[in-house]
Amino acid sequence: MDTLTYDIFPIEGGVCAPCGFYADGVSAGFKPDEKLDVAFIYMDTPCEPYAVFTTNRFQAAPIRHYLQEVSGKESNFVLINTKNANAMTGKAGIEDIHLVLEALKQQFPQIQNPISSSTGVIGVRLDTQKLINSFEKFTLSNHSTQSATRASEAIRTTDSFAKQIALRVELENGESFHIGAMAKGAGMIEPSMATMLCFITTDAQIPQTDLKELTDKNLHTTFNAISVDGDTSTNDSLFVFANGKSGAYHKQAFDNALAIIMKKLATDIVKDGEGAQKLVAFRIKGAKNQQDAICASKALANSLLVKTALFGSDPNWGRIASTIGASGVQAYEERLKILIEDICVFDCGTILFDPATEEKASKIMQKDSFHITCDLGVGDASFTAYACDLGHQYVKINSDYRS
Repeated sequence: MDTLTYDIFPIEGGVCAPCGFYADGVSAGFKPDEKLDVAFIYMDTPCEPYAVFTTNRFQAAPIRHYLQEVSGKESNFVLINTKNANAMTGKAGIEDIHLVLEALKQQFPQIQNPISSSTGVIGVRLDTQKLINSFEKFTLSNHSTQSATRASEAIRTTDSFAKQIALRVELENGESFHIGAMAKGAGMIEPSMATMLCFITTDAQIPQTDLKELTDKNLHTTFNAISVDGDTSTNDSLFVFANGKSGAYHKQAFDNALAIIMKKLATDIVKDGEGAQKLVAFRIKGAKNQQDAICASKALANSLLVKTALFGSDPNWGRIASTIGASGVQAYEERLKILIEDICVFDCGTILFDPATEEKASKIMQKDSFHITCDLGVGDASFTAYACDLGHQYVKINSDYRS
């Protein structure tokens, strides 16, 4: 058994932190006022990415292009645009990608099997000329904290802040590797490969089988466990690129570092939910099986009535109980316990919700981060889903999104 110890340290650099990765963000004119709206990631060593995509049946053109043209091959470039999802655009949408990527390869012959990724409005053809014109601003050698930050800024849509992280993993034998990442997401977030774009880079020398195993494992408890509004987009994409340039690898260390990366970005997306003010963890325990635990926690994370109660700091535990009961999981009134952090409001059929308890629970719900625990008292399975409140600002943003 491998007992090699390790340490994990936060560092600067985002997707550029690992050796051999370059990135930047430029303005192509999709956003007003010359805001950054096109990003790229370039790798000096091509590698086969591991990718996971939306469960929406109407996958956007970039995903369809990847599955048809790139999947199973080594790539060294990702082109990302905002303001236009290139979704529901049919064959023309894929033809637009071919046009853009051919122009990209003509300008930069070292690019192999480039990947297209898009986010924004659904049902509008891509302005290919704007995108092609932006290539003149690309400097593929940009490898700095500043260029990584520009890339993370460029992929934002309704996000209020850029989301990026990087870690250095130092092994006991003196070897080390790095993992960097950036993501975007604030709306159309539902816990089934939640709506987002996420790009993870690493110079760890990780086998492809481990890359898939560990990504899927951590996906289950991070990006598949968050909800803002219960809607799953057409463009959700997670890419992990491993070029092996560090020559170092340790499975447990990589697993732990990847868990930190993915949880940080997933919870950042929930915190940044359109108009959101609160991050709430819905912890289900005592479920009959894992499927029931997941079902109940996601039902709470998606419930509009529960989310509006969060917005009003209203400890309306009846909405929580009702949502669990409607979720279809095995649950009994006389076994159910509901706690708002450490305040028990319902205990196996006994209502503990007096004025003093309500006041304490309401104060907890005024915090920007807290947890609600529901013990079903049926079995041993547990799962935690993450959600935010839903208020007036969400409606305002999404009633005029295309502008």
